[in-house]
Amino acid sequence: MLKSREGQKVPQVTFPIRVDNEWQKISTDALFNAKTVVLFALPGAFTPTCSSTHLPRYNELAAVFKANGVDSVICLSVNDPFVMETWKQAQNAEGIDFLPDGNGEFSDGMGLLVDKAEIGLGKRSWRYSMLVKDGLIEKMFIEPEEPGDPFKVSDADTMLAYINPDASPPPRITLFSKAGCPHCARARKLLFGKGYRFEEIELGNHGVSYSSLQAVTGRGTTPQVYIDGRHIGGADELTTWLAK
Repeated sequence: MLKSREGQKVPQVTFPIRVDNEWQKISTDALFNAKTVVLFALPGAFTPTCSSTHLPRYNELAAVFKANGVDSVICLSVNDPFVMETWKQAQNAEGIDFLPDGNGEFSDGMGLLVDKAEIGLGKRSWRYSMLVKDGLIEKMFIEPEEPGDPFKVSDADTMLAYINPDASPPPRITLFSKAGCPHCARARKLLFGKGYRFEEIELGNHGVSYSSLQAVTGRGTTPQVYIDGRHIGGADELTTWLAK
């Protein structure tokens, strides 16, 4: 039975980490004392749900968490520091602090180290999130004990709603573009100017073609912008949307 540790202190652990290609150590006191921290833990770097949903949404909302009193957002996994650093770079997750629990000591201390040997992963962290204030666990969202890899409650939006139900997440923006397109450059400049993060899908990369653009957007020109799933249009339409 996976139990909540709400009202308890985080486990006392010292983590070996890499900083500027040198080995260093950091303690839980340094990470949590006199701070408000959101930590989310997941089974493994580069694994499907972790890479496609769990980590990316925390990264999208990192600035919103910090605007609502959170000092740091930490991603913890039972992986070594080299893997965690490579994953951070691959995800462009500059808003997240990655914490390698390589020996599983923190996860074990939380009572959330589980055996995934059946699928060749060995000991891993169960998926959960928690809000920690000055080293004391205020709130935990632990995924239910179900087969597979449940992902129902430890997501970023659930945590943000707990911290501030009235917080406004930023819009989710996708920009379809092509290399050398001046209107695409204008759309990028408009979004950067407003401080919006966005996903860019460039024609010619990863098999994305004009046929892909036509199939998704119904248009044959770039850029094409989507905001919260709604098709906005090109750079001119984006200018109008931003003005509103």
